Amino acid sequence: MEEGRVVIENCCYQTPQFRKLHLELAQFGNGVDILHCVMFPNPDYNLPIFGTDLVGRCSTGINAAIVDLSPVRADGTLPEAYQASIGKLEALTFSQPRDLPEWGDIFSEFCLFVRLANSVEENKYLQRVEDFLTLHCQIARNSKPLIKSSDILNIIKGQRNYCTKQQQNDKTRRILEKTFGTEWTDRYMTTMLFDTNTLYPPRNIVESK
Repeated sequence: MEEGRVVIENCCYQTPQFRKLHLELAQFGNGVDILHCVMFPNPDYNLPIFGTDLVGRCSTGINAAIVDLSPVRADGTLPEAYQASIGKLEALTFSQPRDLPEWGDIFSEFCLFVRLANSVEENKYLQRVEDFLTLHCQIARNSKPLIKSSDILNIIKGQRNYCTKQQQNDKTRRILEKTFGTEWTDRYMTTMLFDTNTLYPPRNIVESK
């Protein structure tokens, strides 16, 4: 780019509980740095989607920081184990909360979305990320696969809705399109960032078309 070099690095992993653990680091020549992390559960596990993003500039600091455990169940709520544990966490206050986008109904009531004003707030945000991630991994490790076909298919539906809504993120799309063009951006957002091509039922479950 005229503003300088663009570097995007993606790492993806899998576990029995998660179909995709995705970490993206991006650096744009105009001084924008992005960290993006999403943990997509396998559809036969009753687990929410952990996600966190950081967007910042060297000159202005971290302008956007979000972390959430997003529900994928049909009723839009987190599993009871999550609700009970998150409800016990210390309430955190930030000087510059941010509004969720119009498509942000996929996020939970515990979603944290702020601009980080100083190092104190940065540490508080990192603590909440650690709280969510620790809880998520503990519950995932102790979870048993779902058995009922209807439960699994509802999880698939919820994850597809999450990905479809995230693909509506105009800010992400504009940044990528400016660098790589519309076709590349659409492919990247639908097959890497928020893909459903690895989201399918176990072999013993037939999904109606």
